[in-house]
Amino acid sequence: MSELQPWQIKQMNQLTSAKVTLDDGWKRWIAVNKLLNVDEWAMIQVLIDNGFDGQIAFNEVRDVVNHPYFQAGNNFVHLLKKLESLLCIYSQLNELSKNSDKIERRDFISRKDFLENYYAKNTPVILTGIMQNWQALKLWSPAYLKQKYGEVEVEVQANRNANPDYEIDLERHRMKFFLKDYIDKIIQNGMSNEYYMVANNQTLEREEMRSLLNDIEVFPEYLNLTDTKGKIFFWFGPGGTVTPLHHDTSNIFLAQVLGRKKVKLISPNQTPLLYNYVGVFSKVDCENPDYKRYPLFKKVNIIEVVLEPGEVLFIPVGWWHHVRALDVSISVSFTNFVFPNHYEWASPHVFL
Repeated sequence: MSELQPWQIKQMNQLTSAKVTLDDGWKRWIAVNKLLNVDEWAMIQVLIDNGFDGQIAFNEVRDVVNHPYFQAGNNFVHLLKKLESLLCIYSQLNELSKNSDKIERRDFISRKDFLENYYAKNTPVILTGIMQNWQALKLWSPAYLKQKYGEVEVEVQANRNANPDYEIDLERHRMKFFLKDYIDKIIQNGMSNEYYMVANNQTLEREEMRSLLNDIEVFPEYLNLTDTKGKIFFWFGPGGTVTPLHHDTSNIFLAQVLGRKKVKLISPNQTPLLYNYVGVFSKVDCENPDYKRYPLFKKVNIIEVVLEPGEVLFIPVGWWHHVRALDVSISVSFTNFVFPNHYEWASPHVFL
């Protein structure tokens, strides 16, 4: 970047009382954007637009690369880019397959077949014939749950519309209802994302609700029948509930009992395109992506399926997914596989 000429400084300094000191927040902003290879003149213009002296802005942007802290961070960025390039290559290779945009549907898979071709290969699949023994398919409905469990106090995730980060801030959204009152809200409010009974509400860990497990079969071909505590989860809510784009830290079976769910799935190979700044969550609303803020998302390949009652979706560890209930919906999810299902994760906590 060439030195500024006096006439350039005069032209850039349009404010009569330009600020001459950048706080740590602005210095961090310069470093981040420099690491992202943002145009230096564009950075300078942003600083000037925010009231900083043109020469000060120029010097800060020019000199950041000489700071030893920046140089150390830049080394790790280069290492990260190598990993990201490998993931990009894996995505490109996967797209060569004619079935790369589809999720296979199988009636039944043996334990050996499931392990070798789906679980170990981190490949989703929908199983359409393994819920045939579930009495829940015949019994579970809002009316049935209200009649049998209506007086039980349960927890739900509430007031979701007021906060787009309701999953990240889940502790702020816990609310208790009698189940009968929650069901009345589901029926009266129609399509809504305001209330949802989710996995973190631990409904099946409540003694009064445990008898729901008598209505299901815990898939002995794939799941450990003696390891169920804290590993079977109940989901119940109106049509319109949304679980935003995220990945789980273990493999999951999602069994659909009532209603339909639209599931968008994204391979973990595309993680560098998903703006994963906090935990397991993406910043992108994949139903209405803001490409101006998140331009890399344009490159993402999304696989979309509708999960019908009686179907089980295997969501492999690390696969990103977004779920929208199309109807009043009840689902059960499982993590108690007979295969290893515990992994060490490094989750980001980045504020840009």
